[in-house]
Amino acid sequence: MAAPSIALLIVAASLAPQEQDEGALASHERMLAELDRVEQRTPQENAYLETVLVGEYRGRLAAAPADLAAIERVQLVYTTGVLELRSGDLERAVELLQEGYDILNGLGVEAYPKLRQRLLYQLALANLRLGETQNCIARHTSQSCILPIAKGGQYAVQGAARAALGYFLEFAAGEAEGAPRQLTARWLANIAAMAVGEFPDGVPEAHRLSPKLFESEAAFPAFEDIAPRLGINVLDMAGGAAVEDFDGDGRLDVLTSTWDPALSLTLFLRSADGGFTDHTEQANLEGLRGGLNVVHADYDGDGDADVLVLRGAWLHGETGRHPNSLLRNDGDAHFLDVTFLVGLGDGHYPTQAAGWADYDNDGDLDLYVGNEASQRARYPSQLFSNQGDGTFEDVARRAGVINMRYAKGVDWGDVDADGRIDLYVSNQLDANRLYMNEADGTFEDVAAERGVQDPRQSFATWFWDYDNDGHLDLYVASYHQLGPEDNQGSGEGLRLYPAVASLLGLPHDAEPARLYRGDGRGGFTDVSANLGLGGISLAMGSNYGDLDNDGWLDFYLGTGYPYFDGVVPNQMYRNDAGRRFVDVTFAGGFGHLQKGHGVVFADLDDDGDQDIFEQMGGGFYADAYGNVLYENPGFGRHWVKLALHGEASNRSGIGARLELRIREKGRVRTLHREVSTGGSFGSNPLTQHIGLGEATRIERLEVTWPATGKKQTWKDLPTDRLLRIREGTKDPEIVRVPPLPFAD
Repeated sequence: MAAPSIALLIVAASLAPQEQDEGALASHERMLAELDRVEQRTPQENAYLETVLVGEYRGRLAAAPADLAAIERVQLVYTTGVLELRSGDLERAVELLQEGYDILNGLGVEAYPKLRQRLLYQLALANLRLGETQNCIARHTSQSCILPIAKGGQYAVQGAARAALGYFLEFAAGEAEGAPRQLTARWLANIAAMAVGEFPDGVPEAHRLSPKLFESEAAFPAFEDIAPRLGINVLDMAGGAAVEDFDGDGRLDVLTSTWDPALSLTLFLRSADGGFTDHTEQANLEGLRGGLNVVHADYDGDGDADVLVLRGAWLHGETGRHPNSLLRNDGDAHFLDVTFLVGLGDGHYPTQAAGWADYDNDGDLDLYVGNEASQRARYPSQLFSNQGDGTFEDVARRAGVINMRYAKGVDWGDVDADGRIDLYVSNQLDANRLYMNEADGTFEDVAAERGVQDPRQSFATWFWDYDNDGHLDLYVASYHQLGPEDNQGSGEGLRLYPAVASLLGLPHDAEPARLYRGDGRGGFTDVSANLGLGGISLAMGSNYGDLDNDGWLDFYLGTGYPYFDGVVPNQMYRNDAGRRFVDVTFAGGFGHLQKGHGVVFADLDDDGDQDIFEQMGGGFYADAYGNVLYENPGFGRHWVKLALHGEASNRSGIGARLELRIREKGRVRTLHREVSTGGSFGSNPLTQHIGLGEATRIERLEVTWPATGKKQTWKDLPTDRLLRIREGTKDPEIVRVPPLPFAD
């Protein structure tokens, strides 16, 4: 094994003594070398980020003879233009696609109609993305690219968006009335018109969408994106996000990843002046590159948050066999990659889905990693049993949880209240799994028996108690994929159609998400349609929390897909007292049109309400975007924060059950939570934030600890405080945390 580099030893000298061991340093150095190799292979292996093919076509174009047949020239500039679009040279993409369009027009509008439509669609998309880049990125405002695009978000540089509007309308005219491609083009044309301030009147009546489509079902206060003001709007591609107090100073910090293998993780520490400081270099994160998702937990029980980075997702077969990273925190937001030291690096498989839990109730955290398997790549998922000595053993095969499907989401929850935590795995293009914990180290898949195997095209997932009845429910997001025949390019609008049809109330063949109501005995009922969740969202990053501190859990869906026509609003659903979910996307200012990935609900300014952080960006170099932070305007309701400290149980109390009895206006309510980081694509703080509505006292708080099943109960506790609860001790520590307003 290679000796640690001088640079790494210098960094390590500033770390706590427990970090200064040869094995950890060697593991870190080995990971840096592995990630160097991943970056070097990317141009040849990653179909989204490759640069070899675009270079090849640039050469072909430069060498093309002047007398090249017109149709051959069109095909060459079309392919090169699409590759330039993906690689990020938007002006060149528009130039080449425009050239092909002009040549075809010279041949007559009836010539090569299918090619003409394909080229026209890509030309419109290239102009649309150029307009987004020139305005939403280069001239960003707090209203940029948020639907409906208000005056403050309208484009200052309008040429590209106006061209896109014209080309989308032309494309729509070339398709059959009401056909999927035609309706998709109409949708994108209306978005372009909105961007230049000409919606609705600037769209011909035959293609105009009703402004009512962009109104929420109910009034809701607007949240403002303040990430640019705070300097945390890092421009990168799709990735994950975790919010936690990584340096132990009592303030929440923000860590993000990007699947770009050339860019490192980023850590912003919240500072005492209300701002954020880029701590990436000091945290020893330089060189730890890539990662579509991150999930944090205190895996070694030393009182600080460690981070798991997941890599290789969506890269089929051998190309996705990138190493994951387990980053051990020394308590002061300094990290070493201990993956190879602790036994997590023996096999690399493509993944973005993982979850921490103590499945064997031995008091330490175990880890399940849901890997992407296919007919050609028979990759098992992994269950890493924590051995209690800082190492892990993969017991997935023995436990019966190898899955062997294309996993996209993982979550743990005790669905039958037997004191043993169960496991759900959502899969793409196959049935999902509900693995029930058999208490002997094995699990049984009962998804079909319990009716929770759908949707077959699923994504992020989580257990929660949306109706506060004390039983865990299950949400499974849907992510529509096309068949192989439609997977070339963008599918010319076919990918987007289900989401557009859903918004317009038209038929489609995509699966909706599922909300399964649990009965507390392991049984479930699909209540999605009854609760207003029958639409199509194209969800990627997703998470839940309590926006308005009313005690009912709400959720936010980051949306989109890699291709450039994936322009749909991210969606926010408010929980109406467990009776239904109300879409407040547009009223609340949450309808971002850029691709949404890691989503976190967290009270970053300590003012008693949860703000929303979202890591943004797409799968191609040209589709980068900055992070978003929606500041909560406040609702004047009460809250409590519960920070658990396990003794017999795992240190953070992951899996603990919380029951709070409160009284509002003379009526008793009971709230239920299970300690976790929330959804499977975005990592909330482990300190649980619970809205209490109008209640001014907590009449009763009960904590059920996961390892022992023992209950602790307290009465008459204050609201609007942080309660630190240590397993087995008599009284919580009650802490008043003063607000720390965001810096101007």
